[in-house]
Amino acid sequence: MRREELLGFQWEGRKFPLIDNQLGIRKPQGMTAALSILTTYTSDGARAPYEDAVGQDGLLRYKFQGNPNHYTNVGLRRAHELGVPLMWFFGVQPKLFLPFFPVWIVAVELAELQVAVALEEAQRHLRVDGPVSPIERRYSERISRQRLHQPVFRQRVIQAYETSCAMCRLRHPSLLDAAHIIPDRDTRGVPAVSNGMALCKIHHAAYDQNILGVRPDLVIEVRADILAEIDGPMLKHGLQEMNNLSLSVPRRRADRPNPELVEERYEAFRAAV
Repeated sequence: MRREELLGFQWEGRKFPLIDNQLGIRKPQGMTAALSILTTYTSDGARAPYEDAVGQDGLLRYKFQGNPNHYTNVGLRRAHELGVPLMWFFGVQPKLFLPFFPVWIVAVELAELQVAVALEEAQRHLRVDGPVSPIERRYSERISRQRLHQPVFRQRVIQAYETSCAMCRLRHPSLLDAAHIIPDRDTRGVPAVSNGMALCKIHHAAYDQNILGVRPDLVIEVRADILAEIDGPMLKHGLQEMNNLSLSVPRRRADRPNPELVEERYEAFRAAV
């Protein structure tokens, strides 16, 4: 959703903004609790994606708006006390946000000037005031990754590649994925645009299965045995003709594939050939 849509939202025929024009927390006049929280877009080059956003319990954190007694922060605490849901708008590009609803404030951590946020019902029942078992932490981290990090990563990558497959230039959004260069199961597989490529589903699968790879010079290389195969038009046009084509990359240099990650992934491709 675009910023102007959120600010111009209409309810019962009247303008009712879903976000604050200047603040990250929206607490409308006359309402007891906060209505929404907002995370502005920050490029990967400015900070590590989601750095310090996940606690030891696997729950996401959201920082207070300045003074803990500011009315917006009081609204967050009231949302916690009342157990009411909020909306979370997460920036994927300047003035473009991905909405998450419902989310809940499940703990207020005054010493750290932050609150803990649950993305689904299951996280609401996790312990946040003491040690968490490794199983609970992994479970909570998986929810945070699947419900927020992966959708945000996908949107950021697709936007950076202008809704086009980096290999075949297909422009159907429903057929595009955000492919990791270094898999997200790896500790270095961060959800940064520079660790991703927008690929159509067939080229994403082919990349993951080492049917094709990307050289450090960003040229596509198709496996030799695949080039030697004889089959139908999909093999010929969809895979074999990708060989030696240059990858299409984002306009912003910070969004382009990280050379070190590309080289590492290419070595893994070569080892699998």
